[in-house]
Amino acid sequence: MDTLSGCSAASQGVRQRLRSSTALRGVVALSAVIGMAACTNTSNLPPAPPEPVALGPSLPLPPYRIQVGDVLDIRMLLNPELNEQVTVLPDGSISTTVVRHADAAGLTVPALDAELVRDYSSTLQNPRVSVVVRSFAPTRVYVGGQVNNPGEFITVGPALTLSQAIARAGGTKLSSDDGDVFIIRRGADDRPEFLSVKYNDIQHGEDPAADVRLAPYDVVYVPKSGAAEVYKWYNQYIQQFANPSFGFSYIVNNPATSVITTPSAATVP
Repeated sequence: MDTLSGCSAASQGVRQRLRSSTALRGVVALSAVIGMAACTNTSNLPPAPPEPVALGPSLPLPPYRIQVGDVLDIRMLLNPELNEQVTVLPDGSISTTVVRHADAAGLTVPALDAELVRDYSSTLQNPRVSVVVRSFAPTRVYVGGQVNNPGEFITVGPALTLSQAIARAGGTKLSSDDGDVFIIRRGADDRPEFLSVKYNDIQHGEDPAADVRLAPYDVVYVPKSGAAEVYKWYNQYIQQFANPSFGFSYIVNNPATSVITTPSAATVP
């Protein structure tokens, strides 16, 4: 078993034991197994090239899809008197002089061209319609939970990836569960759906495909780890009320720098 897979298996084993334990057994486990040293090993990864590979015809970006707030020029090549500028409404539609309602959000520009040609054909003969995106609405994503600076993050251009969004939020806290990060996304009919990503696969260099690109208005939620919940329970119900006569410490991430110690009864004021 290589170092990365061994660390991953050990980390998953610790989390599983903590989740399946009762709170009391979790308190005991804290003193022994919570803090695992960071296992990231980059020795098996390819070196970064001195210059980034430029995107070209062989590596195209995904086609742009119109979103709410975009400003569009509707140009009629044979009927310039009908040229106009419209804004994509909050429901994702546009309204023109000829077409009172046309769905636009989520479509590519060529797809909207084709839709408007069909719609304009009911009024005009052989309409020639061209859609130009005049200005782009900024992409908004939201990051919450166990991150240092939760909030709304706005960008212009390609949507952020998961690691970029969490970096914008100041990174995850020590109390986070890096194994399962959730994404809340609005799907068909605006119904929310829950997706999960193994964020520690990105941190440990195990699976670059885990750094998924977010959709506009995605909500990224980083949950608390089971260990953090046990420690919270210990502080609330054992240390404050039972005033135990024992203390313990546990290591988090780096054993040289991150040691959290709970006071014993002798040190509690």
